[in-house]
Amino acid sequence: MARPEDNTMEDHRSTESDQSPDLSDKLNHDPKLKDFDVEGQGRRLSHSRVHHDVDSSSISESVGRQIELEADNGIKYRTCSWQKTAALLFSEYICLAMMSFPWAYSVLGLVPGLILTIFIAGVVMYTSLTIWKFCLRHPEIRDVCDIGQYLFWDSKWAWWFTAVMFLLNNIFIQGLHCVVGSEYLNTISDSGACTVVFSLIVAIISFFVSLPRTFSALSTLATFSAFFTFISVLLAMIFIGIEGHPAGYPEYGEPLVLAIPAKGTTFVSGMSAFLNISYTFIGQITLPSFIAEMKEPRDFWKSVTAVTIAEVILFSLVGSIIYVYTGSQSGYMTAPAFGSIANETYKKVSFSFMIPTLIFLGVLYASVSARFIFFNIFDGTRHKTQNTVVGWASWAGILAVLWILAWIIAEVIPFFSDLESIMSSLFDSFFGFIFWGVAYLRMRIADHGPDFYKKRGIRGWLGAIFNVSLIFMGLYFLGPGTYASVMSVVISYRDGDVGGVFTCASNAL
Repeated sequence: MARPEDNTMEDHRSTESDQSPDLSDKLNHDPKLKDFDVEGQGRRLSHSRVHHDVDSSSISESVGRQIELEADNGIKYRTCSWQKTAALLFSEYICLAMMSFPWAYSVLGLVPGLILTIFIAGVVMYTSLTIWKFCLRHPEIRDVCDIGQYLFWDSKWAWWFTAVMFLLNNIFIQGLHCVVGSEYLNTISDSGACTVVFSLIVAIISFFVSLPRTFSALSTLATFSAFFTFISVLLAMIFIGIEGHPAGYPEYGEPLVLAIPAKGTTFVSGMSAFLNISYTFIGQITLPSFIAEMKEPRDFWKSVTAVTIAEVILFSLVGSIIYVYTGSQSGYMTAPAFGSIANETYKKVSFSFMIPTLIFLGVLYASVSARFIFFNIFDGTRHKTQNTVVGWASWAGILAVLWILAWIIAEVIPFFSDLESIMSSLFDSFFGFIFWGVAYLRMRIADHGPDFYKKRGIRGWLGAIFNVSLIFMGLYFLGPGTYASVMSVVISYRDGDVGGVFTCASNAL
């Protein structure tokens, strides 16, 4: 059987047809399209140098040149092996959000829940490989905003739109971890302080952990984060199994386990559950940033394949086992599912092993955002590549602003599952589906022309249909998905399930 890297060589060829007709006039005027300078600080190569036939040797030559240009820098960025990149991916995906799967299964039913888990995993794996192939064509790409500009005909508005969505997505994720961090501190301390204070403590700690400036430096922390997350969810499953009954039993009767959704399940609750599953899988927004710091980008498929297999196994087991012991009743089921553990000691012990990921995942997204802002401000200067006072002070200042904004979001939307749903509908619609369907179409058109689906036979037709479907799936997330998310927030406030904004009320599990 052919190796994956062999199968993608056809996808790496590009022609001048991928370039918009009026692009040549823009290249000399748009600073974002400048060539690399002598220190290798430029963000992008001009299209006249990018859109050529790309083969294995040209990819290695381009990446090798970038590594060579960094040789004398005090801070080197292309330092990640595929193993280190896998560690970053594990820390991003094997995270607290998987503890929302039992709640999602309780709403959707066990069979639809498992089917959707496998389906979303497959779609994310496919689109991740599309991103990888696109980045191999353009090894100078630093982040998803560069891709956004490439995809939409080098339009400046596309770059700015992508940048805004990119930063908002990451700040919301940081905010989510402030929320969950405050939940943990309230749970472990028996609500020993104001929730606003606990949330602020998490933001301050995360700020300091965010200070390393390369992904390679964060990869060791990522490994510990993923490992302790696995221990945490393993203990949660064991403890719930040992107890036999969830917290609150027998007030709501015997735990009710359903293969299909319960009668009367609303569109809002069902869509919210689906968005929670999707949110946990969809993390493609960071992949271009990770690939940009790999010593050998062609090995990225190894990283993403290993993580996807682990995701499907772990998420399905966690969701199924905890759901079976906890049941569908809302009085028993919580998100995250640690709150369903009846024994307080068991709950605190299992939740405590989640501390590394509570901090690190927010740190990872803060680092991605800060890197994006910092590179744009100091592109082409020594502050980007050397240890200067201005460089480090600016880096710390950017991180401080990001964590302050994240803390504010955490206080305005202080609930776990609804915040996940909002992020999934608003941001995953673009960064999980729409962008990568367009990326596939742009690559195929560049390779074979506008009627590529006819020239490539059944492969062309299937590829075109599937990727157009991805675009429409993203639009569904953006439209009905956002409606369901907002309505879920309104219902949560109306029913008194959460406190007000900037509240001291305890959110302990």
